Amino acid sequence: MSDLQKRREREKQQRQDTILDAAETMFGEKGYDRTSMDDIARTASLSRALLYVYFKDKAAIQRGIMLRAAERLRERFRAALDSADSGLEKIMAVGQSYYRFWQEEPDYFEALTKASTAMQDADDDEVQVMTGCELESMQLMVEALDVGLKDGSISAEQVKDPFQTALYLRGALHGVIMMCQQEMGDDGPLAMYPCDALIKHTMEMLVRSIKA
Repeated sequence: MSDLQKRREREKQQRQDTILDAAETMFGEKGYDRTSMDDIARTASLSRALLYVYFKDKAAIQRGIMLRAAERLRERFRAALDSADSGLEKIMAVGQSYYRFWQEEPDYFEALTKASTAMQDADDDEVQVMTGCELESMQLMVEALDVGLKDGSISAEQVKDPFQTALYLRGALHGVIMMCQQEMGDDGPLAMYPCDALIKHTMEMLVRSIKA
């Protein structure tokens, strides 16, 4: 790739990032349904026509934000793996990072919960990128489990298929987080129970199920 092509690619990426930044701002202020393409173009200081050069509609912009969310989660998982030593400690760190992702970046967390539905209307390139990013995140969990199987901190009897186990661990924790969000919030039927305590208990139970 020539220097000119590299520069054009950088400029394209910068413009896309500007649009996504503007969309995140407007979705946060007005909500997705009430935000128009004009709102996003104005916030990004772009013409409506130029906006459509980069994204064909508002749904495509939303999918761009979902991809950002998936990349952010993958970065958190990688940092979690690098912060711990044994395989069991690594998988525990990943679980903690997923919980913090929900706490610290709730808009991105919510975007990922809607990704499977939104991606039904995506083009092949978008689906491929999102699927690749999701698989990389799962592979990081598999990497932690593999380390644990090798160092003896994770039970080989309990973890016969690391990828399947990674799906189980993430799915179980995600389900409890969603219960916290829907049922244990200020207006939920289980509001009297502290969410932090339930998450801690859940992770202890999950760790116990795979610990050597």
